[in-house]
Amino acid sequence: MTPLAILIVDDEAPARHRLKEVLADCAGELPLTVAGEAATGREALEWLSHHRANVVLLDVRMPGMNGIETARHLLALPQPPAVIFTTAYDHYAVQAFEVNAIDYLLKPVRSERLLAALRKARALSAPQGEALRGLADGPRSHLGIFERGRILLLPVEDIVFLRAELKYVTVRTRKGEYLVEEPLVRLEEEFGERFLRIHRNCLVARNRIRGMAKSHDDDGTWLVILEDIPEQLPVSRRQLPLLKEALRK
Repeated sequence: MTPLAILIVDDEAPARHRLKEVLADCAGELPLTVAGEAATGREALEWLSHHRANVVLLDVRMPGMNGIETARHLLALPQPPAVIFTTAYDHYAVQAFEVNAIDYLLKPVRSERLLAALRKARALSAPQGEALRGLADGPRSHLGIFERGRILLLPVEDIVFLRAELKYVTVRTRKGEYLVEEPLVRLEEEFGERFLRIHRNCLVARNRIRGMAKSHDDDGTWLVILEDIPEQLPVSRRQLPLLKEALRK
């Protein structure tokens, strides 16, 4: 049996050390190896851009990017690892963690419980996106973009607009363009407080709109003027009154 390659992610060094000890106890029952460690979600994603893990032991509460958001970014990988959450807080919706490859362990982690979770992770697929979305307590702070063999974390606050094109969504920032495979309607549901819909295929960051102007073409089209980007985006007739109303607030 091929050993499970495990990545431990926890912002507290004693907690990572404790997990390594418990994994050593489990190794007699199930072939495994500790492939790596990370103290933050960012470190974990960077590590996984260059290495492979079958399972990630992922702390839920971490400074900056928490474990739930980190797990969602893992879905951008071609072969996402199974995720086992670890937490010291039992007020989380414990039953919600019992979906497909997602399991949870309350700290202090016991070897019997960890062994059962690892066996489950070996048998099941990677975490489901819908389940992770249901666990999230707010919108993500970053979009995870798989590019040239690694995950790029793009701060949502840097995004100027999102535009649907065929099966992809173009993410435009002041510095460039990126592609994600998430439906525009789902991005609108998650980030609706930050973005305004100006067209059926386009969302624009509220704080990046600098004004509106009529198109030079004699067709009555209005255009959105953006901060730091020369491109002007057309507003559909349906969205025009809604956009004007939103900008007056």
